[in-house]
Amino acid sequence: MTSTIEPQGAATATPRGTLRRPADLARNIDVSGLVDTEGGLLDRVVFTDQELYRQELRRVYAPSWLFLAHTDQFHKPGDFFTTYMGEDPVIVTLDRDRRIRAYLNSCRHRGARVCRADSGTTRNFTCTYHGWSYNLDGSVASVPNKDGYPESFESGQWGLVEVPHVESYRGLIFGTWNPEPIPLRESLGDMAWYMDAMLDHDDQGTVVVGGVHKWVLEGNWKLAAEQFATDWYHVNMSHASALMILSPAGKKPKDEVVHRTGRQYSDAHGNGAGFPVHPKNRFDAQTVHAWMDYDALRERLGDARVEGPLTNGHATVFPNFSYLPVNGSIRVWHPKGPDRMEVWAWTLVDKSMPEEVREAQRLYNLRTFGPSGVFEQDDGENWSEAQSPSHGFITNGVALNYQMGLGTEREDGRHPGRTSELYSDAAGRAFYGRWRELMNTPAWHEENHS
Repeated sequence: MTSTIEPQGAATATPRGTLRRPADLARNIDVSGLVDTEGGLLDRVVFTDQELYRQELRRVYAPSWLFLAHTDQFHKPGDFFTTYMGEDPVIVTLDRDRRIRAYLNSCRHRGARVCRADSGTTRNFTCTYHGWSYNLDGSVASVPNKDGYPESFESGQWGLVEVPHVESYRGLIFGTWNPEPIPLRESLGDMAWYMDAMLDHDDQGTVVVGGVHKWVLEGNWKLAAEQFATDWYHVNMSHASALMILSPAGKKPKDEVVHRTGRQYSDAHGNGAGFPVHPKNRFDAQTVHAWMDYDALRERLGDARVEGPLTNGHATVFPNFSYLPVNGSIRVWHPKGPDRMEVWAWTLVDKSMPEEVREAQRLYNLRTFGPSGVFEQDDGENWSEAQSPSHGFITNGVALNYQMGLGTEREDGRHPGRTSELYSDAAGRAFYGRWRELMNTPAWHEENHS
């Protein structure tokens, strides 16, 4: 048996000639015994095995909706931003019809990237290797020495491979290689209610300030994604020094800050969000807090969101997009092998914010969850420390415990979907349950051919 991968929705027709890749090159491992969501156990080989990682790229990343960019990064035709879907480099751009599109950032001739800038504006994308050039709609613009090709060569068959589905939700742009996906909004389900607490403060929406920060961490991408989905538990221990710094001089953090109560949302799609619940929840940056009209937010979003996920909290949209409402931080955990990830982070603010309020939020984000932020450094150290011992033979065989809050998930009548206590592993169990499901499900590209 052999298999092929034919990206759908591309700007190209299938060229003449056929390649058939042996199916043995994509052996799939049954991961049923590696994740026990009912018992709350996880085999740590999911963080270290290279074959499992390659299978993730095929079965978790290729069919999923993946975060690409924010609509505020595109204002005129030719604006572009380069990013990744899994380890596949892609270009996101606004075409001449003002439609946001995404293409595989790889020349159809020898495979080099056709765009090596992080962002900017262009009329076309040109490979610096042999000069093949592509229009904003992905079609071939020019081929040097075209007369040297046979008569059967048709440039219309060799355009950039297009991401077949690109959709946005409240300014966040997602794409998927799946030719027949569940629509983005349906995929988000109840998670959209929690996202709106950050993204829907008024009719003007959100904008990006301060560009994109990027840094590399030693650790598996799932460690970061799961923490943002499920883990308030680490805050008091891991961030004790940061909490002291942010407290008034000479004082310990208030007891109600240390011992928070709240809820944690999880769903079958692997999405998760945790948040303290308190009538006086507020934004941390004083300038932002003073500017916010909490009464208007209550009118628009309701008491439950204002007292919960509007401010302090954490969330992950499966598989690798996360955000922190209190400082406007959104980020994507790009996988770079089983032992490394690249973090890309943006600061979002309400478009209606005056300049001085935007700047206050940007600076607060940098000080807390920027690359050198007092909280961010703690998290990166934890993920690296959790990863490094896992390569030991005995260590790798010792199960990890995800049992906190086991059996407490319920419909609480105030927050959509199933929620658990704030201190819980419920969203972590759901995250790995979704990972297990996708890892054991043939994806769109795995049709067999005789």
